[in-house]
Amino acid sequence: MADDAHRFTGMYDECRQRVWAYVVSRAGRQVADEVVSETFAIAWRRLEDVPEPALPWLLGVARNVLRDNLRAEIHREALAAELRAWTDGDVADEVTERMGVLRALATLSEDDREILILVAWHGLSPTEAARVVGCSAAAYRVRLHRARKRLREAMEAGGEPSTSPRRTGNAPVLPSMSHVRNLSEEWS
Repeated sequence: MADDAHRFTGMYDECRQRVWAYVVSRAGRQVADEVVSETFAIAWRRLEDVPEPALPWLLGVARNVLRDNLRAEIHREALAAELRAWTDGDVADEVTERMGVLRALATLSEDDREILILVAWHGLSPTEAARVVGCSAAAYRVRLHRARKRLREAMEAGGEPSTSPRRTGNAPVLPSMSHVRNLSEEWS
């Protein structure tokens, strides 16, 4: 244990400034201390894996820590943006609108829901969606146009069940709430 502590202390004294300079050159001074601390914490936990000379290995670890921090920051920013999108405007209006779209979708036939969801929820082009349902792109566009019209009519009717003979199935398959906005914006 004393040998490990001595080796680590020597490595730290010899390499800390150079690891810190590397991190500053890649990410700036604001994150350098945190990344260097994490780098040497990893070095201590994996001391047996640290080769001689240690500097290249430490710089690789620092690079990975920076990459992981960047990924975490991107994830936090994406989550914050999603939360802002959900809270922009009056939340009650948004919830009411989403519920209206969900109710309207529930009144459509399973085929109509699939046609709409392939484009709006899964982001497929009409040509790609046509391959999924096994028809030509032209036929899919006609079906999509008709399904959009029925969705618009159902939304105007307040989502009351349709008397259309095309209604099939018992329980509706509904998209997640995060994708309903796409449907309501495009067809309302």
